[in-house]
Amino acid sequence: MSASGGTKAIVAALGANLAIAAAKFVAFAFSGSSSMLAEGVHSVADSGNQGLLLLGGKKAKRAATAEHPFGYGRERYIYGFLVSIVLFTIGGVFALYEGYEKIHEPHALDNWYWPVGVLVFAIIAEGFSFRTAIKESNELRGQQTWAQFVRRAKAPELPVVLLEDFGALVGLVLALGGVGLTLATGDGIWDGIGTMCIGALLVLIALVLAAETKSLLLGEAAGPEQIAKIRAAVVDGEVVTRVIHMRTLHLGPDELLVAAKIAVQHDDTATEIAHAINAAESRIREAVPIARVIYLEPDIYDETVAAAGADPSKTPGGK
Repeated sequence: MSASGGTKAIVAALGANLAIAAAKFVAFAFSGSSSMLAEGVHSVADSGNQGLLLLGGKKAKRAATAEHPFGYGRERYIYGFLVSIVLFTIGGVFALYEGYEKIHEPHALDNWYWPVGVLVFAIIAEGFSFRTAIKESNELRGQQTWAQFVRRAKAPELPVVLLEDFGALVGLVLALGGVGLTLATGDGIWDGIGTMCIGALLVLIALVLAAETKSLLLGEAAGPEQIAKIRAAVVDGEVVTRVIHMRTLHLGPDELLVAAKIAVQHDDTATEIAHAINAAESRIREAVPIARVIYLEPDIYDETVAAAGADPSKTPGGK
């Protein structure tokens, strides 16, 4: 997996979640807190999610075959989408169910110090994992806001870990609030309400992840900056005079397909055009290294035809 995959952030999150899950189940066993049970299941689901992300990264490295000539880069998108489903079903729906049951049949907490101690430990551990994810993301985020980074990132791993860790931290605070109110009032219904809030939060995060990874699965174009670099790299001003139209498509987070129709002079020889295309491909790969598959089709630019159709200076499908 490339650095953009955030392997360090995934491993940090996996280690934190495994330790936290064990602690939460111990706390549930001693206290009977439904918030602890929901949070324990949430941590197990998160651990499984990180395992899926690592597996997807490994499978994406497979070499292209005759059956899959463009490789397996989209495996990372598929496993990212599976993560959203696991988070929705095992994490969110289970927590909503458990909270509903606790509200209907509330009971006081036993050995309250267990859930409180575990929640404090979990907040510290999740904070470390979240800090690692933020540090990894900042190396790629640039000037984008966090919302823009999550929406535009082509590698699904970092947005998934970021949202998971953020949801985990907020969920832990909600669980601590539910446990605290239950202890303060002696009414176990607050523990159930806290669990319901955790479930609603996880469902919301899962829906956001599903929407973003679905877009990646359908196929997204290169970003505006990459498109501008590719267009500038294609034209040499001598043989290749302009880009008539162009399409780009991510075959994976680190693989880009570029297909363009380029304008050449009517009196250029086949040899000159072939050399110009080869040179243009080299310039594209130098400008945008992830452009792995490039198809350039030469054509004669006709202003009359262009005037009757779309503006050739635009990049259809490029945004």
